Amino acid sequence: MVRFAFYLPYDHPDIASGVSHAVESYMSAVGQGPKTINHVYTNDDEGDALHEERWGYVRRQLLPTRPFRFIEELSEPTAYQLEKRGYATQLIFNGGLLGSSNGYELWYRARLPWRTPSPDSVSFLTATLPTEYLEVHGATRVRELALEMASQLRFASGHAGLALRFYWPLRPSDAALRAELLRYPGIDLRTAWLDAHRMGVRVDGVHWLNFLAQPVLGQLGGSAALRSRLNSPETTVHELAGDRVVVSLGEKPEAGDLSAGKTLPAYRELARVLEPWLEPLRLSESIWPGESTSHSRMHFTEDEARRWWMRFLD
Repeated sequence: MVRFAFYLPYDHPDIASGVSHAVESYMSAVGQGPKTINHVYTNDDEGDALHEERWGYVRRQLLPTRPFRFIEELSEPTAYQLEKRGYATQLIFNGGLLGSSNGYELWYRARLPWRTPSPDSVSFLTATLPTEYLEVHGATRVRELALEMASQLRFASGHAGLALRFYWPLRPSDAALRAELLRYPGIDLRTAWLDAHRMGVRVDGVHWLNFLAQPVLGQLGGSAALRSRLNSPETTVHELAGDRVVVSLGEKPEAGDLSAGKTLPAYRELARVLEPWLEPLRLSESIWPGESTSHSRMHFTEDEARRWWMRFLD
Protein backbone atom coordinates (compact mmCIF):
# COMPACT_ATOMS: atom_id res chain seq x y z
CA MET A 1 0.00 0.00 0.00
CA VAL A 2 0.93 3.69 -0.13
CA ARG A 3 0.87 5.37 3.25
CA PHE A 4 0.74 9.06 4.21
CA ALA A 5 1.60 10.05 7.78
CA PHE A 6 1.80 13.42 9.50
CA TYR A 7 2.86 14.07 13.09
CA LEU A 8 1.40 17.21 14.66
CA PRO A 9 2.74 18.33 18.06
CA TYR A 10 -0.40 20.32 18.88
CA ASP A 11 -3.81 19.85 20.48
CA HIS A 12 -6.92 19.49 18.34
CA PRO A 13 -8.17 23.12 18.50
CA ASP A 14 -4.82 24.30 17.11
CA ILE A 15 -4.84 21.97 14.10
CA ALA A 16 -8.54 21.35 13.45
CA SER A 17 -8.84 23.44 10.27
CA GLY A 18 -5.79 21.80 8.67
CA VAL A 19 -6.95 18.33 9.60
CA SER A 20 -10.42 19.05 8.21
CA HIS A 21 -8.82 20.18 4.93
CA ALA A 22 -6.70 17.03 4.79
CA VAL A 23 -9.74 14.80 5.38
CA GLU A 24 -11.76 16.57 2.70
CA SER A 25 -8.80 16.41 0.27
CA TYR A 26 -8.41 12.68 0.79
CA MET A 27 -12.11 11.99 0.38
CA SER A 28 -12.29 14.16 -2.74
CA ALA A 29 -9.41 12.19 -4.28
CA VAL A 30 -10.61 8.66 -3.49
CA GLY A 31 -14.38 9.16 -3.52
CA GLN A 32 -17.00 7.67 -1.24
CA GLY A 33 -18.46 4.20 -1.68
CA PRO A 34 -17.92 0.50 -0.93
CA LYS A 35 -14.87 0.35 -3.20
CA THR A 36 -13.16 3.19 -1.32
CA ILE A 37 -14.48 4.75 1.92
CA ASN A 38 -17.97 4.00 3.22
CA HIS A 39 -17.65 3.74 7.00
CA VAL A 40 -16.30 5.76 9.92
CA TYR A 41 -15.61 5.17 13.60
CA THR A 42 -15.75 8.26 15.81
CA ASN A 43 -14.01 8.25 19.17
CA ASP A 44 -14.90 4.97 20.88
CA ASP A 45 -18.22 4.21 19.18
CA GLU A 46 -18.98 1.09 17.13
CA GLY A 47 -18.87 2.91 13.80
CA ASP A 48 -21.51 3.57 11.18
CA ALA A 49 -21.99 4.03 7.45
CA LEU A 50 -21.00 7.40 5.99
CA HIS A 51 -24.48 8.77 5.35
CA GLU A 52 -25.36 12.48 5.43
CA GLU A 53 -26.21 12.56 9.13
CA ARG A 54 -22.98 10.76 10.00
CA TRP A 55 -20.97 13.26 7.94
CA GLY A 56 -22.56 16.07 9.92
CA TYR A 57 -21.42 14.48 13.16
CA VAL A 58 -17.90 13.90 11.77
CA ARG A 59 -17.56 17.52 10.67
CA ARG A 60 -18.67 18.71 14.11
CA GLN A 61 -15.91 16.56 15.63
CA LEU A 62 -13.43 18.34 13.36
CA LEU A 63 -14.42 21.83 14.53
CA PRO A 64 -11.86 23.57 16.78
CA THR A 65 -14.41 24.28 19.51
CA ARG A 66 -14.42 22.12 22.62
CA PRO A 67 -16.28 22.32 25.99
CA PHE A 68 -12.88 22.40 27.74
CA ARG A 69 -9.34 23.40 26.84
CA PHE A 70 -7.12 21.31 29.11
CA ILE A 71 -7.54 18.01 30.95
CA GLU A 72 -6.79 19.77 34.23
CA GLU A 73 -10.07 21.71 33.94
CA LEU A 74 -12.19 18.55 34.09
CA SER A 75 -13.54 16.67 37.07
CA GLU A 76 -11.37 13.83 38.26
CA PRO A 77 -13.69 11.03 36.98
CA THR A 78 -14.01 12.65 33.52
CA ALA A 79 -10.28 13.26 33.27
CA TYR A 80 -9.64 9.65 34.27
CA GLN A 81 -11.90 8.35 31.51
CA LEU A 82 -10.12 10.44 28.90
CA GLU A 83 -6.71 9.37 30.17
CA LYS A 84 -7.82 5.75 30.05
CA ARG A 85 -8.85 5.93 26.39
CA GLY A 86 -5.72 7.93 25.54
CA TYR A 87 -6.91 10.58 23.08
CA ALA A 88 -9.14 13.66 22.77
CA THR A 89 -10.66 12.94 19.35
CA GLN A 90 -10.41 9.94 17.05
CA LEU A 91 -11.79 9.33 13.55
CA ILE A 92 -11.16 6.18 11.52
CA PHE A 93 -12.49 6.15 7.96
CA ASN A 94 -12.35 2.87 6.05
CA GLY A 95 -14.08 0.90 3.34
CA GLY A 96 -14.85 -2.53 2.00
CA LEU A 97 -17.32 -5.15 3.10
CA LEU A 98 -17.90 -5.92 6.76
CA GLY A 99 -14.84 -7.62 8.26
CA SER A 100 -12.58 -6.89 5.29
CA SER A 101 -10.32 -4.07 4.12
CA ASN A 102 -9.82 -2.65 0.64
CA GLY A 103 -6.66 -0.65 1.40
CA TYR A 104 -8.36 2.74 1.81
CA GLU A 105 -8.21 4.19 5.31
CA LEU A 106 -7.77 7.53 7.06
CA TRP A 107 -7.04 7.72 10.76
CA TYR A 108 -6.90 10.91 12.83
CA ARG A 109 -6.11 10.89 16.50
CA ALA A 110 -5.76 14.08 18.57
CA ARG A 111 -3.59 13.93 21.65
CA LEU A 112 -4.88 14.65 25.13
CA PRO A 113 -4.67 18.40 25.84
CA TRP A 114 -2.49 18.74 28.92
CA ARG A 115 -1.27 22.19 29.96
CA THR A 116 2.27 20.83 29.71
CA PRO A 117 2.16 17.93 27.24
CA SER A 118 4.79 15.23 27.08
CA PRO A 119 7.48 16.05 24.48
CA ASP A 120 6.80 12.65 22.87
CA SER A 121 3.06 13.24 22.57
CA VAL A 122 1.66 14.20 19.17
CA SER A 123 -1.59 14.19 17.32
CA PHE A 124 -1.32 12.27 14.07
CA LEU A 125 -3.07 11.80 10.77
CA THR A 126 -2.38 8.81 8.55
CA ALA A 127 -4.03 7.63 5.35
CA THR A 128 -3.50 4.74 2.98
CA LEU A 129 -4.14 3.91 -0.65
CA PRO A 130 -3.97 0.43 -2.18
CA THR A 131 -1.10 -0.02 -4.64
CA GLU A 132 -3.74 -0.37 -7.37
CA TYR A 133 -4.51 3.34 -6.93
CA LEU A 134 -0.85 4.13 -7.63
CA GLU A 135 -0.86 1.87 -10.69
CA VAL A 136 -4.07 3.33 -12.13
CA HIS A 137 -3.59 7.02 -11.36
CA GLY A 138 0.20 7.28 -11.35
CA ALA A 139 2.75 8.65 -8.91
CA THR A 140 2.13 12.28 -9.90
CA ARG A 141 -1.46 12.14 -8.68
CA VAL A 142 -0.41 10.45 -5.43
CA ARG A 143 2.22 13.13 -4.88
CA GLU A 144 -0.35 15.86 -5.55
CA LEU A 145 -2.69 14.33 -2.99
CA ALA A 146 0.08 14.15 -0.37
CA LEU A 147 0.98 17.80 -0.96
CA GLU A 148 -2.65 18.91 -0.83
CA MET A 149 -3.26 17.04 2.41
CA ALA A 150 -0.08 18.55 3.88
CA SER A 151 -0.78 22.08 2.66
CA GLN A 152 -2.58 23.30 5.78
CA LEU A 153 -1.24 20.85 8.37
CA ARG A 154 0.98 22.10 11.20
CA PHE A 155 3.18 19.03 11.08
CA ALA A 156 6.63 18.59 12.59
CA SER A 157 7.36 15.79 10.13
CA GLY A 158 5.57 13.42 7.82
CA HIS A 159 5.98 11.16 4.84
CA ALA A 160 4.42 9.35 1.90
CA GLY A 161 5.68 6.05 0.56
CA LEU A 162 5.31 2.32 0.28
CA ALA A 163 4.34 0.51 3.45
CA LEU A 164 3.18 -2.87 4.67
CA ARG A 165 0.42 -3.31 7.19
CA PHE A 166 -0.27 -6.38 9.27
CA TYR A 167 -3.78 -7.02 10.51
CA TRP A 168 -2.57 -9.89 12.69
CA PRO A 169 0.86 -10.96 13.96
CA LEU A 170 3.07 -13.39 12.09
CA ARG A 171 4.05 -16.66 13.73
CA PRO A 172 7.61 -17.45 14.80
CA SER A 173 7.61 -20.09 12.05
CA ASP A 174 7.19 -17.41 9.36
CA ALA A 175 10.95 -16.87 9.13
CA ALA A 176 10.99 -17.16 5.33
CA LEU A 177 8.45 -14.35 4.99
CA ARG A 178 10.39 -12.15 7.41
CA ALA A 179 13.55 -12.72 5.39
CA GLU A 180 11.70 -11.81 2.21
CA LEU A 181 10.43 -8.57 3.75
CA LEU A 182 13.94 -7.55 4.75
CA ARG A 183 14.97 -7.58 1.08
CA TYR A 184 12.96 -4.45 0.28
CA PRO A 185 14.29 -1.40 2.19
CA GLY A 186 11.84 1.01 0.56
CA ILE A 187 8.79 -0.65 2.11
CA ASP A 188 8.05 0.80 5.53
CA LEU A 189 7.52 -1.87 8.19
CA ARG A 190 7.54 0.34 11.29
CA THR A 191 3.74 0.46 11.49
CA ALA A 192 3.86 -3.17 12.49
CA TRP A 193 5.15 -2.28 15.92
CA LEU A 194 5.24 1.43 16.73
CA ASP A 195 2.75 3.77 18.34
CA ALA A 196 2.42 6.90 16.19
CA HIS A 197 1.28 9.02 19.13
CA ARG A 198 4.75 8.69 20.70
CA MET A 199 6.69 10.16 17.77
CA GLY A 200 7.29 13.62 19.23
CA VAL A 201 9.36 15.77 16.87
CA ARG A 202 11.53 12.89 15.74
CA VAL A 203 11.54 11.79 12.09
CA ASP A 204 10.07 8.38 11.32
CA GLY A 205 12.70 7.20 8.87
CA VAL A 206 13.21 7.85 5.17
CA HIS A 207 10.53 7.48 2.50
CA TRP A 208 9.67 8.51 -1.06
CA LEU A 209 8.30 11.90 0.12
CA ASN A 210 9.69 13.34 3.35
CA PHE A 211 7.96 16.32 5.00
CA LEU A 212 10.06 18.36 7.41
CA ALA A 213 9.23 21.43 9.49
CA GLN A 214 10.35 22.88 12.80
CA PRO A 215 12.32 22.11 14.87
CA VAL A 216 14.26 19.65 12.70
CA LEU A 217 14.38 21.86 9.61
CA GLY A 218 15.82 24.72 11.63
CA GLN A 219 18.38 22.46 13.28
CA LEU A 220 19.43 21.33 9.80
CA GLY A 221 20.09 24.97 8.90
CA GLY A 222 16.96 25.53 6.79
CA SER A 223 15.96 24.42 3.32
CA ALA A 224 19.02 25.83 1.54
CA ALA A 225 21.44 24.07 3.89
CA LEU A 226 19.50 20.83 3.58
CA ARG A 227 19.51 21.07 -0.22
CA SER A 228 23.28 21.62 -0.25
CA ARG A 229 23.85 18.31 1.56
CA LEU A 230 21.79 16.21 -0.86
CA ASN A 231 23.59 15.41 -4.11
CA SER A 232 21.63 12.49 -5.54
CA PRO A 233 20.20 13.37 -8.99
CA GLU A 234 16.91 11.74 -7.92
CA THR A 235 16.45 14.09 -4.94
CA THR A 236 14.57 17.40 -4.95
CA VAL A 237 13.86 19.77 -2.06
CA HIS A 238 10.67 21.78 -2.50
CA GLU A 239 9.80 24.59 -0.10
CA LEU A 240 6.27 24.74 1.31
CA ALA A 241 4.51 27.67 2.97
CA GLY A 242 5.09 28.06 6.68
CA ASP A 243 8.81 27.23 6.81
CA ARG A 244 8.32 23.62 5.72
CA VAL A 245 9.81 21.45 2.96
CA VAL A 246 9.18 18.18 1.18
CA VAL A 247 12.18 16.12 0.09
CA SER A 248 11.29 13.87 -2.86
CA LEU A 249 13.45 10.82 -3.58
CA GLY A 250 12.58 10.14 -7.19
CA GLU A 251 9.52 10.42 -9.40
CA LYS A 252 7.80 7.44 -7.80
CA PRO A 253 8.13 5.29 -4.68
CA GLU A 254 10.66 2.46 -4.95
CA ALA A 255 10.79 -0.77 -2.94
CA GLY A 256 14.43 -1.53 -3.72
CA ASP A 257 15.80 -5.08 -3.60
CA LEU A 258 18.94 -5.83 -1.64
CA SER A 259 19.37 -9.22 -3.33
CA ALA A 260 19.61 -7.42 -6.70
CA GLY A 261 21.87 -4.63 -5.45
CA LYS A 262 19.06 -2.03 -5.43
CA THR A 263 20.02 -0.33 -2.18
CA LEU A 264 18.25 3.00 -2.88
CA PRO A 265 21.27 5.34 -2.63
CA ALA A 266 19.14 8.51 -2.53
CA TYR A 267 17.32 7.13 0.52
CA ARG A 268 20.64 6.25 2.15
CA GLU A 269 22.00 9.75 1.55
CA LEU A 270 19.00 11.41 3.21
CA ALA A 271 19.11 8.93 6.09
CA ARG A 272 22.72 9.94 6.84
CA VAL A 273 21.72 13.62 6.87
CA LEU A 274 18.73 13.01 9.15
CA GLU A 275 20.39 10.43 11.41
CA PRO A 276 20.60 12.66 14.53
CA TRP A 277 16.83 13.25 14.35
CA LEU A 278 15.58 9.78 13.44
CA GLU A 279 13.36 8.09 15.99
CA PRO A 280 15.08 5.47 18.16
CA LEU A 281 14.19 1.82 17.85
CA ARG A 282 11.79 0.78 20.62
CA LEU A 283 11.57 -2.95 21.09
CA SER A 284 8.26 -4.33 22.31
CA GLU A 285 7.44 -7.09 24.70
CA SER A 286 6.38 -10.50 23.47
CA ILE A 287 2.91 -11.01 22.05
CA TRP A 288 3.28 -14.79 22.34
CA PRO A 289 2.91 -16.61 25.68
CA GLY A 290 6.10 -18.04 27.12
CA GLU A 291 8.48 -15.95 24.99
CA SER A 292 10.56 -13.00 26.16
CA THR A 293 10.51 -10.68 23.16
CA SER A 294 8.97 -10.43 19.71
CA HIS A 295 10.06 -6.94 18.59
CA SER A 296 7.15 -6.39 16.25
CA ARG A 297 3.99 -7.92 14.85
CA MET A 298 6.31 -9.56 12.32
CA HIS A 299 7.93 -11.45 15.19
CA PHE A 300 11.33 -10.03 14.34
CA THR A 301 14.22 -11.14 16.46
CA GLU A 302 16.14 -8.29 18.07
CA ASP A 303 18.86 -8.69 15.44
CA GLU A 304 16.33 -8.58 12.58
CA ALA A 305 14.64 -5.51 14.04
CA ARG A 306 17.94 -3.67 14.38
CA ARG A 307 19.06 -4.67 10.88
CA TRP A 308 15.87 -3.29 9.37
CA TRP A 309 16.03 -0.12 11.45
CA MET A 310 19.60 0.54 10.27
CA ARG A 311 19.04 -0.55 6.67
CA PHE A 312 19.91 2.90 5.24
CA LEU A 313 22.71 3.60 7.73
CA ASP A 314 24.85 0.43 7.74
